Amino acid sequence: YNTLEGILAEKCADADLKTVIVEMLDACAKITEALRTALVTVEGSSNTFGDVQLTVDVIADELMWETCKSSAVVYEGASEEEPEIKKCNPDGKYVVCWDPLDGSSIVDNNWAVGTMIGIWDKSTGLIGATGRDQVTSIVALYGPRTTVLVALDDGVYEFTYGAATEDEVDSDWLCSRERIQISPDCKIFAPANMRAAQDLKGYQELINHYMESRYTLRYSGGLVPDVYQQFTKQQGVFSNPTSAASPAKLRLAFEAAPFGLLVEKAGGATSDGVSGGSVLDVQINAVDQRTALCIGSSNEVDRFNEMICMIE
Repeated sequence: YNTLEGILAEKCADADLKTVIVEMLDACAKITEALRTALVTVEGSSNTFGDVQLTVDVIADELMWETCKSSAVVYEGASEEEPEIKKCNPDGKYVVCWDPLDGSSIVDNNWAVGTMIGIWDKSTGLIGATGRDQVTSIVALYGPRTTVLVALDDGVYEFTYGAATEDEVDSDWLCSRERIQISPDCKIFAPANMRAAQDLKGYQELINHYMESRYTLRYSGGLVPDVYQQFTKQQGVFSNPTSAASPAKLRLAFEAAPFGLLVEKAGGATSDGVSGGSVLDVQINAVDQRTALCIGSSNEVDRFNEMICMIE
């Protein structure tokens, strides 16, 4: 197996970008250890969205802030837990935006949760930029093992933390998948915000299509595992349309953009759930901006656009 350092030497031409990727994966490793040792209890505080914060949410966010504030290459940071842009290093190069621990409603069940990180160059910044302006994005999945997806020069790579091999390898991260591709067709569906099917006839019809065509339902209620499976199974579709009674909850900068970059780089597609265009082309006008989303196998995103956005 190739190490993180070996892959970055070949597949990441920018030295500063290598640095920030290594720093972010180091933070994910620390979050892994925190999840293994911290008791999952209510912290007694809530974030600005009113979500009750669990101890592990707070620990994960603190670890991300420590990493960014001590970095030589991070210019600004923003966390989903407190969505405002804060200065880190005035000589830094990147704006880093993260959801420290997505899945707080299921972490107490000991289900898989994750960290999502989007990275922009300070020349574009975050406000006024789009997801397509990201220089890379990173998604970590904390399950029985910790794996991380990283967007590199020629595609999406997966790294596994602390994997044991027959050869003694001096690296915490080994490359477990290279240049992942998501098939245009799929038989796996993950339907979020199913309440919206009561208001959107097209969404009810789409769910009926999945069931009548005998698709496999794989949905946990955690965005990270529900989209990450597209990279391991190399197929799948995640849908989260919105309606007046069931408004958008997904954050554009913290969730949709980082995953969108990875999925499109792996040959998949995304939809903003309204115009039918790529979620990567939606301008970020507020740190906590919300969006509808469909993401995954391209032919299924097209089907979503036809049935939900009425795109012919």
